Amino acid sequence: MNKIQQAIAESLELKKALLADEALIERMNEVSESLITALRNDRKVLFCGNGGSAADAQHLAAELSGRFYYDRPALFAEALHVNTSYLTAVANDYSFNDVYARSVQSKGRKGDVLVAISTSGNSENIIRAMEEAHRRGMITVGLTGNGGGKMAAYCDYLLNVPSASTPRIQEAHILIGHILCELVESSIFPQD
Repeated sequence: MNKIQQAIAESLELKKALLADEALIERMNEVSESLITALRNDRKVLFCGNGGSAADAQHLAAELSGRFYYDRPALFAEALHVNTSYLTAVANDYSFNDVYARSVQSKGRKGDVLVAISTSGNSENIIRAMEEAHRRGMITVGLTGNGGGKMAAYCDYLLNVPSASTPRIQEAHILIGHILCELVESSIFPQD
C-alpha cells in the first residue's frame, strides 16, 4: 500500500469508528439541538481554533452565516480570528493566550454557543476562551482528538475524535461540522 492509499484507508477507518460510536452520534444530536435552540432564540454561534482548526472554524461559520445546501436567511455565526487587527493588537498588548477569551468577553452572551476546535485539546488560548464562555453562561462545544485533552473539563459537549493523527482528526472535524450545519439548516429552514 502506498502513502496515498494508506492515508485514504486511515481516513476511512476513522470514519467507520465515528459511525459505530453511538455515544458520539448522540452528542452530535445534542449539539445540533443546542445550536438550533440558540439560533432560533436570536443567539450567536462563535467559533475558535488555531492554524488548521482556525480554517475549520471559519469554514463552518461561513456555512451557517452564508448557506449550506440551499438559499435561506443568514444565521449569526462568526469565527473569532477573522479580525487580524484585533488579533494582533491583543496578542501584542496582552498575550496570544488571551485573544479568544477577550473576544468572547466582548461578544458572548448567555445562551450563545462557543464551538472550540483543537486537535490536541490543550491550546491555552482555546481553554481560556471556554472558561470565559462558562462565566458568561454560554454553551461550550469542543471538537478535539483522543480524550479531549485539557479542554474536556470545559466542554458542555465534547466531540472527541478517536485519533491522535492531526490530519485525520481535522478531516473528521469537517465531517462533524458539516453534519451539524446540515441538521441546523434543515431544522430551522425546512424544505418542502
